[in-house]
Amino acid sequence: MSKRVYFAVEGRVQGVGFRYFTQKKAQEYGVTGWCRNTKDEKVEGEAQASEEILSKFFKDVDNGPRSARVVRVSQEDRQIIEDENGFVVTR
Repeated sequence: MSKRVYFAVEGRVQGVGFRYFTQKKAQEYGVTGWCRNTKDEKVEGEAQASEEILSKFFKDVDNGPRSARVVRVSQEDRQIIEDENGFVVTR
């Protein structure tokens, strides 16, 4: 069963390739959604997949790329978006 989650990542996550790392991991796992930088130096987004896949995806997001330092990842369930394709990085 699919699930959709809003997430916000805090720490050193801007200017270190975090959004593109997240997109790459989403593509590897078949996760759909989006992510972007926020004005308060976080990365936020939404991810949709099965609970099992999202669990694996968020383990990678928790670690981030080598140059990042993730302090906290908060999550909130959201309504599923039918027929969504891909995972995009926005500004």
